[in-house]
Amino acid sequence: MTILIVGGSGFLGSELVRQARAAGHSTVATYATKAGTASPSAWRPLDLRDAGSLDSVMAEVNPRVVVNASSGGADWAVTAEGPLQLAIVAAKRDIRMVHMSTDAVFSGSGRVHYDESSLPDPVTPYGAAKAAAETGVLAVHPKAAVVRTSLIIGHGRSVHERLVHQLAAGTVDGALFTDDIRCPVHVSDLAAALLELALSGAAGIHHVAGADALSRHELGVLIARRDGLDASRLPTGLRAESTIPGALDVRLDSRLTQRQLRTPLRGARQFLDRDAAAVSREV
Repeated sequence: MTILIVGGSGFLGSELVRQARAAGHSTVATYATKAGTASPSAWRPLDLRDAGSLDSVMAEVNPRVVVNASSGGADWAVTAEGPLQLAIVAAKRDIRMVHMSTDAVFSGSGRVHYDESSLPDPVTPYGAAKAAAETGVLAVHPKAAVVRTSLIIGHGRSVHERLVHQLAAGTVDGALFTDDIRCPVHVSDLAAALLELALSGAAGIHHVAGADALSRHELGVLIARRDGLDASRLPTGLRAESTIPGALDVRLDSRLTQRQLRTPLRGARQFLDRDAAAVSREV
């Protein structure tokens, strides 16, 4: 089976490539500016804003499944309109599609727990673009799966882990908020779950996040302990008192999706403790 990973040069995309290849699938990955460090069967340049480029890549690769793990931030053309164009081409060619979304589609206003039936109410341009993509993808490709996730952690390579190291070293200014709550997920768990959903024919909205709800500071402390850093050096703050927009407390309820998966969606306390134990054994 051929799987096309859109955004294969990114953090999640690289792990998807690794796992798909390990499972024996022919795997083609795309990149926007340059190829990544992963080793797919082939790389292809792709601009999600270019419908002609999309059609050409899909015709050449002829995948059975496409997983959109791309990230365009708040760029509406890339994050909202690009996935819609991808879904149109996938639906026309009867290609299974899994589209990555985010907990940023929720505001955290008046509630903190969100399951798959919860309606988006974003409060940032990025969240609005992601919410629009969800609606567009499912409108033109009803058999597609849209997967919302939270902070992605793993192997020390995520932006969140790098930030903890920079803050502990004092090389950047900033703070880890104590009132900003999310459900971090390990990149290996997320990638495995995405491939399961892709190959199972699952459709509609799915939540794939970790089992633990943690503040960004609590997450930072766990990362620091795993990596042998002085957690007391991590500055704290309140997002509510900052100028940074976004929801405060958003907890994705993944229990419904978890019942469909063999892959366990571990909480950050579990996978960071396990990572720390592995590091200790290597030392």
